[in-house]
Amino acid sequence: MARPTVILNVVGLDQGLLRDHAPRLRALAAEGTHRTIAPAFPAVTCTAQSSMLTGRPPSDHGIVGNGWYDRSSCEVRFWKQSNRLVKADKIWDTARLREPGFTCSNMFWWYNMYSSVDTAVTPRPMYPADGRKLPDIWTNPPELRDRLQRELGPFPLFHFWGPAADIRSSRWIAEASRLVHEATSPDLQLVYLPHLDYGLQQLGPEDPAIARHVREIDDLVGELIDFYRGRNCCVLVVSEYGIGPVDDAVAINRILREAGLLAIREERGRELLDAGASKAFAVTDHQIAHVYLDDDVDSAAIRTLLEASDGIDEVLAGDELASRGLAHERAG
Repeated sequence: MARPTVILNVVGLDQGLLRDHAPRLRALAAEGTHRTIAPAFPAVTCTAQSSMLTGRPPSDHGIVGNGWYDRSSCEVRFWKQSNRLVKADKIWDTARLREPGFTCSNMFWWYNMYSSVDTAVTPRPMYPADGRKLPDIWTNPPELRDRLQRELGPFPLFHFWGPAADIRSSRWIAEASRLVHEATSPDLQLVYLPHLDYGLQQLGPEDPAIARHVREIDDLVGELIDFYRGRNCCVLVVSEYGIGPVDDAVAINRILREAGLLAIREERGRELLDAGASKAFAVTDHQIAHVYLDDDVDSAAIRTLLEASDGIDEVLAGDELASRGLAHERAG
């Protein structure tokens, strides 16, 4: 059997950050193979991870973004967690066909609930009846949930998402990954380390604070490299995407509203999108937007409207979506 493999997903890491602020990661690259990957399209977490783990584009696996419009329920749904949403075989499924008994541990890569991996740990907050949101995790096997939080403390959810995001969530994931690896010795372990992602989005890649963020994750990755090498593992590091500077936004739904295509519902003086009643609306997701059209809408007119709008670089439809690997019923 081949050496056990660990894939560390240091999301947001790019060539510049690697060169300037990450000596441990830079040393790893120098010791082995260093390659640039073709980014997923769209370059967002759920799509990028699903493409890495299946080797297929969104047109095959169906993960067209971090969220999409469900035409049956007329609801926009983001950050769902069931692995059954990913409609293609994953790397561990293929490995088991070639090598029966192959085992995989997934630590916080997305779509990790109800997966066919042997061990899974993923964020899953509790929502009590009084409206609170409490940090928690979902695990398989279920008893792992209590063991990890008993030994490491509660998962620091509010340092994983949102304005308080910092190194604490990545450190908790790293420590949990070590415990799981020691207990199960999987053939493949996937580890998601999100520390760079929120700071780069909140501050931008040119902010002076980013150098500190990179050094923090570099130190943590260095500890993991030492741990896994001590267990005779092959360590790979990947990044889902890099993040570039942004100085403006394109409000596509305002454009569609001004054209009389968007439906709005007012609730206590606040306006909410009524997607099911809209002739056209956009589900925006970082650098792309899926624009969903009612059946009787002139798609050519919508295309002309959007192509004439400042800040929109490209409008794709039909065969153009297929050529970019995005022709799927969930896509706009």
